[in-house]
Amino acid sequence: MVELTGSTQNDLLQLVESNIALDGQVIVTEFQSNGRGRLDRTFEAPAKSALLFSFYIKPRKQKSEWGFIPLIAGLSLVRAISTIDTAMNVSLKWPNDLLINEKKCAGIIAQTTTEGIVLGIGLNVSMTSAELPVPTATSLAIEGSKFVERNSLLSQVLNIFAELFEAWEEGFELLSEYSDVSSTIGKKVRVELPGGESLEGTVARISPTGELVLDDGRHVSAGDVIHLR
Repeated sequence: MVELTGSTQNDLLQLVESNIALDGQVIVTEFQSNGRGRLDRTFEAPAKSALLFSFYIKPRKQKSEWGFIPLIAGLSLVRAISTIDTAMNVSLKWPNDLLINEKKCAGIIAQTTTEGIVLGIGLNVSMTSAELPVPTATSLAIEGSKFVERNSLLSQVLNIFAELFEAWEEGFELLSEYSDVSSTIGKKVRVELPGGESLEGTVARISPTGELVLDDGRHVSAGDVIHLR
């Protein structure tokens, strides 16, 4: 645990690049001044209002299969929150935005290295409406959760991830569970691609390697999804 940092993701990536990071290492912070999101976006949450952490893992599976790992992280968040509040309407927008009542409550960033992958998670826990970065965001507190103790949340998410990750490495199929909580499958979407181009279509399914598959057969491995209906 560190009180203040620029980014837990950057900190852990530096340890990995320096061959210092251990498999399973976690960095958690109370506040980060340069938090990193997907597609090089930045975000900031008031101190102690969000669960902010990154962790490093070295998968045994082939690198071509690692695209599903961020989806496992998203599924871990869903399981953790659903366990705490069984009535909460939790879903995942591809690839790994956690939605509660169709508003974003958490995001995940994943960056591969030579031997592993660094996953960063930012979960809005006790943020008020006035503290939200955009009107389409929310927090556990806003949605009425009585469970906003971040240390317990961290332990729960990591334990569930470890369980799911081990099962996945041993060949257990998790795609159907992810599909069941997906808010993107069946939706007409616009996908903003990393190079600046965009495409539209209806989402047919998610592939076993985590790709978005449109009804015309196109596969998307990275991009920002906007639900059109």
